[in-house]
This record gives sequence, structure tokens and C-alpha cells, in this order.
Amino acid sequence: MNIAETVKGARYLAHENRTVLLTAVGVVGTVSTAVLTGRASFKAGRIIEVAEHERAEESFGKEIELDTRERIDLVWALYIPPVGVGVLTIAAIILANRLDAQKAAGLAAAYGISERSFTEYRQKVQERMGEGKEQALRDELAQERVNRDPISNKQVIITGKGEVLCKDNISGRYFMSSVEAIKKAENTINYEIVHHMYASLSQFYEEIGLAPTRHSDEIGWNTNNLLEVVFSATMSDDERPCMVLDYTVGPTQDYTKLY
Repeated sequence: MNIAETVKGARYLAHENRTVLLTAVGVVGTVSTAVLTGRASFKAGRIIEVAEHERAEESFGKEIELDTRERIDLVWALYIPPVGVGVLTIAAIILANRLDAQKAAGLAAAYGISERSFTEYRQKVQERMGEGKEQALRDELAQERVNRDPISNKQVIITGKGEVLCKDNISGRYFMSSVEAIKKAENTINYEIVHHMYASLSQFYEEIGLAPTRHSDEIGWNTNNLLEVVFSATMSDDERPCMVLDYTVGPTQDYTKLY
């Protein structure tokens, strides 16, 4: 029973970490291929050298080099191990990349489903409660987020685009700006989307004076859903009015794939 459980656990760990294991196989295989190729080449050189020496003795000291076909016939078997390891290495790398692509596609699909569900939920809340109550609820949620992430623990970014304290709901960054500057950036991004089919979150950040984040190039908007910034009024822990930026439709991972 213990052996069966151990085998089952090992299979589960191998399945969950198959991409890491395949990548490790690719790394080890690359090094092994180089080492085996070097050893095979050294042995092949020695074998060819001995064969040419024997032929010279048979020709009474006259040096006669082996032609390409003769050399291949003598040493081809030596290269079977490095070629085999090389083929396995390439297969492991390709399979690891394919698994990564499948995993990324799955995450993107799950994110898209979650985003659509949230959008439908927000629309239904607006229908049932009315736009004013929905805004009040959004302000309350935004205030709770600000309370959980107080400005006293953050650095405020000076963008030179306004004197109003703002907080981006995606990156969690506090910065100084204005409604006019943010709306202008929104119009610029939507112009980009209409004329070039899509725009990334990084482009929006650049327009409002923020640096791109680690993942902001990977998400954005397209002509199916334009950028629409919504504001929530909150108070920071140092008693300053703070506008929290949210988005009617959040940026998605597959924003460059329109159809």
C-alpha cells in the first residue's frame, strides 16, 4: 500500500512539474550532447590516425589520406550516442514549450471567462440598483482597497500631469494627476485602438506618466472593448482626497487576437 501511494505521489509530482522536468532534461541534454560529441570526435581522430598509419606501412611509408567515405565508415558508430541524446534534447525542449503554450492559453481562457462574468455581474448590479447606487458601492469597495493599502506605505509618483492624488487599481501605484489628464490619455489610447486595432496597458501607463510594469505589455484592449476609465472617490489615510482608477472592461491577455 505504501509503495502504491509513493508511486502515485511521484506520478502526481512529475505531472505537476513536467515543464520544469522537461526543461531540466533539455539543459542536461545540451551539456551531454556537447560532451559526448567531444569524446566521439577525439576517438574518431585517433581511429583515423591509426588507420592512415597502417595504410602508410602497407604502402612502404607513403602517406595516403583516407577519403571522406572511408572516414565515415570507420567512425560513424561513435556518433550514435551524441545524436541520440541531441534528438531527445530537442524533443524535450519542444514539448516543454508546447506545454507552456497550452498552459498560457488555458490561463488566458480562464481569465477571459472570469472577466466576462464580472462584466455581466456589474451590468446586472447597475440594472437592479441603479447607476447611482452602483457608483456608491464601487466607491465603498475602492475605499476598502485604499484602507488595506495605505499611502503611508507607498511612494507617490509625481507625473507632472496634475496635483490630485490618484491610485491605479491594477498596479496599486499612487501618483499625482488630474481627471483631465487621465481622460486625455483615455482618448489617445482609444484613438490608437480604433486606428491600429489594439493598445496595451503599458501604452496607457505611458500616457498618464507611469512606467510600464512587468506584465503590462501582455494585457490591453482592442476594438471589441475600448478603454473606459471609471473613477471612485476615496480618502487616503493622511486625509487627502484620492481618485481610484478602475476600468469598465479590464485589459485582457489576448487583446491582439481580435477574432
